Amino acid sequence: MSTPTPAAGPTPGATVRLTTAQALVRWLVAQESELFDGSRARLFPGVFAIFGHGNVLGLGDALHEAGAAMPVWRGQNEQGMALAAIGYARATQRRQVLTATSSIGPGALNMVTAAGVAHANRLPLLLLVGDTFASRAPDPVLQQVEHFHDPSTTVNDAFRAVSRYWDRITRPEQLIATLPHVARVLTDPADCGPVTLALPQDVQAEAYDFPVSLFAPRLHRPPRPRADLRELADAAELLREARRPLLVVGGGVRYSGAAREVSAVAQAHGVPFAETVAGRTLLPHDHPLHAGPLGVTGSASANALAADADLILAVGTRLQDFTTASWSVFAADARLVSINAARFDAVKRRAAPVTADAREALRELGPLLGEWRADPAWSARAERERRAWDGVVDRLREAGEPAVPPTYAQVVGVVNTISGPDDYVLTAAGGLPGELVGGWRSCGPVGAATMDVEYGFSCMGYEIAGAWGAAMARPAGVVTTLLGDGSYLMLNSELYSAVLSGHRFVAVVCDNGGYAVIARLQEGQGAAPFNNMITDCRGPGAAADHRVDFAAHAAALGAEVFTADTVEELAKAYAAARAARRPAVVVVRTRPDRWTEAGAWWEVGVPEVSTRPEVAAARERMDLARAERVRKG
Repeated sequence: MSTPTPAAGPTPGATVRLTTAQALVRWLVAQESELFDGSRARLFPGVFAIFGHGNVLGLGDALHEAGAAMPVWRGQNEQGMALAAIGYARATQRRQVLTATSSIGPGALNMVTAAGVAHANRLPLLLLVGDTFASRAPDPVLQQVEHFHDPSTTVNDAFRAVSRYWDRITRPEQLIATLPHVARVLTDPADCGPVTLALPQDVQAEAYDFPVSLFAPRLHRPPRPRADLRELADAAELLREARRPLLVVGGGVRYSGAAREVSAVAQAHGVPFAETVAGRTLLPHDHPLHAGPLGVTGSASANALAADADLILAVGTRLQDFTTASWSVFAADARLVSINAARFDAVKRRAAPVTADAREALRELGPLLGEWRADPAWSARAERERRAWDGVVDRLREAGEPAVPPTYAQVVGVVNTISGPDDYVLTAAGGLPGELVGGWRSCGPVGAATMDVEYGFSCMGYEIAGAWGAAMARPAGVVTTLLGDGSYLMLNSELYSAVLSGHRFVAVVCDNGGYAVIARLQEGQGAAPFNNMITDCRGPGAAADHRVDFAAHAAALGAEVFTADTVEELAKAYAAARAARRPAVVVVRTRPDRWTEAGAWWEVGVPEVSTRPEVAAARERMDLARAERVRKG
């Protein structure tokens, strides 16, 4: 929902002559967003840009004219800067959107992966991609891919599959019709996701007499749709019939600002709750009804309750396979009630749907439950199970032999112990999501939202870029990103961007000698060690276990660097890195053979035919697990 900001309006019918690029930038500057506390902020507070011939003159000149009204930050890699914009959006709870612009061809295509990240995670991202000439007069231009069957197709059509809204602006006046939809998608709780505007080079520079009213300040408030009363009544009836309900807290609770309402419903009715990956840190770790994180990367405690629950109240979650353990974590006869702003998610798995904003639905659901409460023994079990899981994590965090490199669990333990309630932690791919989701203990207040685990797309390389964006959004407190050597090598250039821009964060780089978590999956399903760990790759350098000097590399990019070989050294290095005045990197060699296990199943593609008996045995186990899932329905 958007409303004009009260002010003296423009003269009716007045126009102003601007290029397409100037009009687009002026519109961006005029958009405002209402934050959770009711204050106002810029909806589009800045732009990440890498200029090329496809955007430097049209859009580049318009951005330069805007000056401080639209700050521009230079990225080093188009994917990296778009990922930084995603990290910013998550850290602002989807209330603000950073824009990323590139030239045509390879620069544009570099952002397709980032669009996939935003789409999978339901996060707002505005991509302004340069395009070929709408006139086609100079075709084929530099970096144009010609399509023999369709001259209207360009590489930017690749964004269609990973955009919630896509448009190619072939006339300046088309902005008048499309810009309201740009704002709608970026601020809508159900449709939120990436928007791509393809901007042909000639059209960017073309002028038009735009209505002045297009650039009037406008305040955007994400709508809070209320539930259908019948759906709400049906959900309440199912809950009142339950004795062992479990409330699953998803990312929609975060973006709705509904953590207090979750806590209120849970406490009033004795309902234990578990958090998804996207819902982590919304409620205090030591809450007596907190069963822990749910699923494959979660905790044995939450999974145990999920297995015995007779009703699942899923709030703001799309029920991804890592949350549901490929739909094996819930009991066969458990009923499912799903509260979600997106009906697409609310109706999944034959759930009783409540299509509504999480905060408003929970506020209206509470009175319908009356004096009903869950079985007291069930309510008490949540804390008992979670304390047992805490004991498991404590043992995993214990310091081992001084000469033995730390485990991921020990690295997470050090960061968790030193971090405070205003700090923010982030990761994305490899083994660290399981360690962070399963082992982190939130110390912030209700609704703190101090974690970003990008496990919707699980994009290697998000860790450093996302931390740059999060650091922009959260100048108070320390942003810490945890990543493995594989993710660092895949995309590290935005560390230099953060040095240039002056946004400090701490990156803890865990060097475990390769793609350790995929090696774990590979070997755990009976396959031979192959092409994951450095020593299992082809070539003389691999045979010699040649390692990258990550400390020297990070220092060359301008980061302040610290190294550690033991848990004790890591604690000292991380504490020092937090006090650094510029982006800091802590490099620590870690063990690739010890993990936090929640005991949940995950379906993967184990071959039906293999020469290895270990793979055949793994396939047999997979088939048995599938059969059990079918039995559960």
